[in-house]
Amino acid sequence: MTYTVNCSILLTELPLLERPAAAKTAGFDAVEFWWPFSTSVPLDSEVDAFIGAIRNAGVQLSGLNFNAGDMPGGDRGLVSWPARGKEFRDNLAVVAAIGEALGTKGFNALYGNRIDGVDPQAQDAVAVENLAAAAAAVAPIGGTVLVEPVSGADRYPLRTAAQALDVIEHVRTCTGDGNLALLADFYHLAVNGDDVAAVIEEHASSFGHIQIADNPGRGAPGTGELPLGDWIARSRELGYTGYIGLEYKAPIETAFDTILAAHVR
Repeated sequence: MTYTVNCSILLTELPLLERPAAAKTAGFDAVEFWWPFSTSVPLDSEVDAFIGAIRNAGVQLSGLNFNAGDMPGGDRGLVSWPARGKEFRDNLAVVAAIGEALGTKGFNALYGNRIDGVDPQAQDAVAVENLAAAAAAVAPIGGTVLVEPVSGADRYPLRTAAQALDVIEHVRTCTGDGNLALLADFYHLAVNGDDVAAVIEEHASSFGHIQIADNPGRGAPGTGELPLGDWIARSRELGYTGYIGLEYKAPIETAFDTILAAHVR
């Protein structure tokens, strides 16, 4: 199947290292993760255990986030956070090493919230430097840095596809790096009021990745009102050939029922 299971939001009833095998048992051949460690530079033993869990499950790690900070605590990335720039840079070699070991090509760099007392322009300048460094770190393994609009975080400045694409273009103009692309999460875009159909028409062929969840509730496809099947089909027609990331909330017992029944592709 063309889906990849986000094991940081799905199958969370299980220990993290058991989730890839559970995704495989459910019928999927690929998984993706937010940053699965508590620090930017985890112990070698922790990295080895993570890589081993992916390999032993027989799945492809299609995507991995750079360290985004304390996500449950409200952090949404370190890219534009001046005080944590070293922490982000230290993370790059670890991410690239995992990607090289597992053949991963997509790496999500969450932009980060606006920080009280810090000039937004200064944050944006830091973001350009960090995104360029991330692009350089994964380029040797054929990797692409993904930039994602996000909903539900009031201080996160990238809410529409156009805003994320502006950042990508700015980095390209300033540095010449071409291995950056939009992560089109249809749920986030729809919740933020973006015209998802128009974004697809204009940019689908250059999407770096697609993720889906239904609205309201960020549930499985078919549980809400979004025309996810139509959006995916149109993206395919216009040239998108990558995975569809399943990044929604659902209990493990029914996590994939609507996907397997409806064959949203």
